[in-house]
Amino acid sequence: MKWLDTLERKLDRFSIGNLMQYICLTMAAFYIFAVIQPGVPIFSLIALSPYRIMQGQIWRLITFVFMPPATGLFAFLIIYFYYVIGRNLEYYWGTTRFNLYYLFGMIGAILAAFITHSTGTNSYLNLSLLLAYTALFPDNEVLFMFIIPMKLKWLGLLEGALLGWLFIIGSMADRVALIFSLLNFLLFFGPRLYDRIRNKIRYEKFRRQMNQPPKF
Repeated sequence: MKWLDTLERKLDRFSIGNLMQYICLTMAAFYIFAVIQPGVPIFSLIALSPYRIMQGQIWRLITFVFMPPATGLFAFLIIYFYYVIGRNLEYYWGTTRFNLYYLFGMIGAILAAFITHSTGTNSYLNLSLLLAYTALFPDNEVLFMFIIPMKLKWLGLLEGALLGWLFIIGSMADRVALIFSLLNFLLFFGPRLYDRIRNKIRYEKFRRQMNQPPKF
């Protein structure tokens, strides 16, 4: 994608190496603080609230990415899981392209929150990392629920089916939020998926034509 290559060259000097390491360490720090100081509503103070942002709490445009993805022991396991995914994506893409992917995900989540006038989270942003990793390394295996070995392509299909179901049964606001929240994945992988689907349709059409009996 030429536009992405151009943007990558222009923004290379601003890129942050080991980005997921900093994000995941901060996630863990916020979670530990919440456990130690349960009386402080720390997560309410860092959540992506359009209403609060319009009142001047602009730090929320950044801090929402530090929301822990779970509670209890699973919080640290899932944080580590996203760290591994982010580290591998950065190694594969390079620092700047990975930074751009994450930045577009943040922008999408922010747009979704403001369009739907609802408090946003980083759940779809984290999911976009998993979807990107699945698209690039479909035959790699992970432990589903930290127990069951599963190839990423099957996990991706499971996540895709769930997102499709949420899109079908959700309200218009839910659909808008879903699309904008996965803006980074659509920008990076949408053209590739479109070409793959188009080629598949062409192949099936050609195969049907070849299987038809000749006309005299």
